[in-house]
Amino acid sequence: MKSIGTRIAAWYATAATATLACLFVVGYLLLEKQLVHGLDLLIETEFREIDTRLGPDYRTLSPEAIETRIREITDYASTLFYIDMHVPGKGVIFRSTNLIGHDIPDVPGARRYTIEVPDIGEVRAEEFHKMPFEATIATPMRPVRDVMDSYIKVCVLLLAAMVIASLVIGRALSRFLLWPVRLIRDTAKRIGHDNLSERIPVPDAHDEIADLARLLNEMFDRLEVSFHQVRRFTADASHELKIPLSLISLHAEKMLVDGKLPPPQREEVQVQLEEIARLNQIIDELLFLSKADARAIKLDLKPQNPAPLVQSFAQDASVLAEHHGRRFSFEHQGEGKVAVDPKWMRQVLLNLLTNAIHVSPADGLISVHSDLTAERWRVSVEDQGPGLTAEQREHMFERFVRLNLPGKDYPGSGLGLAICRSIVTLHGGRISAAPGPEGRGLRVTTEIPTPSATA
Repeated sequence: MKSIGTRIAAWYATAATATLACLFVVGYLLLEKQLVHGLDLLIETEFREIDTRLGPDYRTLSPEAIETRIREITDYASTLFYIDMHVPGKGVIFRSTNLIGHDIPDVPGARRYTIEVPDIGEVRAEEFHKMPFEATIATPMRPVRDVMDSYIKVCVLLLAAMVIASLVIGRALSRFLLWPVRLIRDTAKRIGHDNLSERIPVPDAHDEIADLARLLNEMFDRLEVSFHQVRRFTADASHELKIPLSLISLHAEKMLVDGKLPPPQREEVQVQLEEIARLNQIIDELLFLSKADARAIKLDLKPQNPAPLVQSFAQDASVLAEHHGRRFSFEHQGEGKVAVDPKWMRQVLLNLLTNAIHVSPADGLISVHSDLTAERWRVSVEDQGPGLTAEQREHMFERFVRLNLPGKDYPGSGLGLAICRSIVTLHGGRISAAPGPEGRGLRVTTEIPTPSATA
């Protein structure tokens, strides 16, 4: 799809070239008319010269005397003029030597005309009456046609140059005119749930662009208020829910400790305690996400070698995978430092490992690959589960998204991967998912930039 800037440049080039072409057409017509008018004046001048040569006594002269008087000037101008003099009803009394054997056709009702003469070409002719004679004087149109052909060639070259120049000028003009739009686009891209306070600069000009910027800023104001209200509600609701849940949990535990409940009721109370614990976990996760959105979580980011972190995690992960009947492999490459908070990054890796264990089949392999370069630290967790579709991978890091896989019953809250994304984002990194090797399973990759890459 063509950009607006390209379309503006194309429209500008088309309009400018079409305008110039119209001017060239008008210029062609005017120039041709002026050149033909010049030939008419030249013919009239030649006739006046002939009239002067004939003298006042031309009526008494014989045809031989007439030819003698005008032959000198007609022979001198034989390359410019074709002259035919005759008396109506009596025939020709004089004809220039370059016209012998040819006739200048007559155009009834026209005194001046342009006509094609066989073997001579196109000529401009004019008829004169000098009683009792009628004279027709013609001059070649070739000089006019040569000038007009040259004019066309010059116009074509100028039009080609105009197309190129107007495209360049149109592109530059479109970039200048669309600069406020690009500024609006770039600013709007930066405004997100983690950056709601930034606003689009409003141009000083009172035009449509300024109105659009003001309208978008008003919309962002409303969005910011709505986001803050949602965050406040989530945090307040989480806090308010923890107290009654804690009281319910205490009463249930007291009932179990008393030992007065029959076995069936004890089992029901135990189930309630498990559900209360799950609700508490969801509340804690919601509180974390609310704080992460508000940038209220302070990470202890210190440049350090991540090898000890991932190696310690790999030891625990191996035991956990073995406990669930899965195989585990680990690999780390590279040396250097990256700014991370070990506690939170370990939480990310544990969440990813837990998901991998859940989706992997019995005796399936879970692989963790750690790679540190001068630009980034990348950690990938791969499983041999059924994998996810492209649409599922696109939404898997959103909140409360639970991917129900065939044959799997995982009592998760749908917030674990959203928490992983928030933690990685707080580190200035990104998290993504892709199909595993040979399209089997799933590979989740986190990337954290190194201090040298962000400097």
